[in-house]
Amino acid sequence: MKISPLGDRVVLKSAEVEETTKSGIILTGNSKEKPVYSEVVAVGPGAVVDGKKVPMEVKVGQKVIYSKYAGTEVKFGEDEYTIVKQGDILAVVE
Repeated sequence: MKISPLGDRVVLKSAEVEETTKSGIILTGNSKEKPVYSEVVAVGPGAVVDGKKVPMEVKVGQKVIYSKYAGTEVKFGEDEYTIVKQGDILAVVE
């Protein structure tokens, strides 16, 4: 089974959360921040606005930064994903 997003949605694989701070303090589960840096694992076909197709600007395999509180978190099998709209992606990391 695989996830195939619809419209202008993008499926992101959650990045690993830092377990220690730069100064060496170990963080508990509640202290860890939601990552905003993820890898694109699936891309929808694109949205249609006023009868014109809007192409997707991201591709599978790219690393992206997205809005902190954007998207829907889902667990699929053993992995956790975030599904966001293309507009919630702020930048591509190269």
